[in-house]
Amino acid sequence: MTTLKLYNTRKRQKEAFTPLDAQNVRMYVCGPTVYDRAHLGNARPVIVFDVLFRLLRHVYGADHVTYARNFTDVEDKINARASETGRAIGDLTNETIQWYLEDMSAVGALEPTAMPRATQYIDQMIAMIADLIAKGHAYEAQGHVLFAVESYKEYGALSGRSVDDMIAGARVEVAPYKRNPMDFVLWKPSSEDLPGWDSPWGRGRPGWHIECSAMARDLLGERFDIHGGGIDLQFPHHENEIAQSRCAGHGFANVWMHNEMLQVEGKKMSKSLGNFFTVRDLLDQGVPGEVIRFVMLSTHYRKPMDWTEKKREEAEKTLRKWRGLVTGIEPASSPAPEVITALSDDLNVPGAMAELHRFAAEGEAGQLAASAAVLGLLGNNLSNWPAVSEVSDEIRDTIGEIVSIWSDKRENELWDEADEIRSWLLSKGIRLTSQKGRASEWRHENPETNSDDERDLRANDLRRFKESLK
Repeated sequence: MTTLKLYNTRKRQKEAFTPLDAQNVRMYVCGPTVYDRAHLGNARPVIVFDVLFRLLRHVYGADHVTYARNFTDVEDKINARASETGRAIGDLTNETIQWYLEDMSAVGALEPTAMPRATQYIDQMIAMIADLIAKGHAYEAQGHVLFAVESYKEYGALSGRSVDDMIAGARVEVAPYKRNPMDFVLWKPSSEDLPGWDSPWGRGRPGWHIECSAMARDLLGERFDIHGGGIDLQFPHHENEIAQSRCAGHGFANVWMHNEMLQVEGKKMSKSLGNFFTVRDLLDQGVPGEVIRFVMLSTHYRKPMDWTEKKREEAEKTLRKWRGLVTGIEPASSPAPEVITALSDDLNVPGAMAELHRFAAEGEAGQLAASAAVLGLLGNNLSNWPAVSEVSDEIRDTIGEIVSIWSDKRENELWDEADEIRSWLLSKGIRLTSQKGRASEWRHENPETNSDDERDLRANDLRRFKESLK
């Protein structure tokens, strides 16, 4: 059997992976807090651990892998968004969960085996909190229940932080009822206008950290194989999960894996910088989900990933070529050993993709198709986008001139005229994408028509329309 090596954040080294039970390999990955669309950075752990899920299924068998990824559907950010919008919390979370599933499907992610919602596991959380109190690891204070960090001597081992660093990093809440500034909330009181459940400590709701511990314990058992998530969750979330789970007598996860953060054009993604966008923003701009996935996989998961327009263009070009090679070709019976070997070395996806480039160059289309599948690429579920047409240089130049006129209209705040141009182009299957009002790209999307007539992109029509704009 293939030997997997994974980097264990807790031990700070790469080690051979030996599952607790090869008949039921178990993985838990922290999912989203559902109050808004998933931004691009949220997609990285989904794609990274989707590849690991696929690899584990290949090695141990699809029926022998259990993958749980949760939805946090009770949290203060959700309450605040519901209050801002005047919507019912349940309606907001249901809608956001559906958005998330659609967007992650669009980037080729398989659905996990289990997708628990925190609100479905309140009883398990209450039972775990009561157990921690009984064992002296938690205490009640002014309607709150807090975990006593000093009761767990290994606190900080996952992140390797000092107490001072942890206090600064956690942005701890200073509260008179805390015995120690690092103590964190397991349960807090709820007013009548907030979600709440009856408990031995009064009506309230769980803290964020207890949710994952209780759900993982219920779904995967007291000890399981892998716990994953973004590096931003390493502290305090994962540190707190370990502390409360171990003190409750649960072995919890053997291997901890964290993907690094995402940047955009070399800068941290930020709304203030104007480089913040969601997965749906890209999809609506015409960036195919498979292209998003390809770009994400081009950087090793433990390295910071930089999303750039150049990478997107190169990814689309490569995928068009590869899809052209594998169209109508019967895939090989299994992925190439070289690809599995690369992936088995701590998810060396860039190394695996180098093999895919080699198969493409050597015309090994069947092997390309089979090996790409284990990365979630070139599958039928993401096969529609390459039908976008190629157009002649004359037509491309004319469209470029029209787009330039559209941009000028926007700059001069001639919104109605700009909208008329956009609508006319869209009627021809041409979608404009823009950033801050400036056109950055256009693409033709009309896959149902015949390529021989260039899908109704007539040069004369375009020229006449361009002239009418002057």
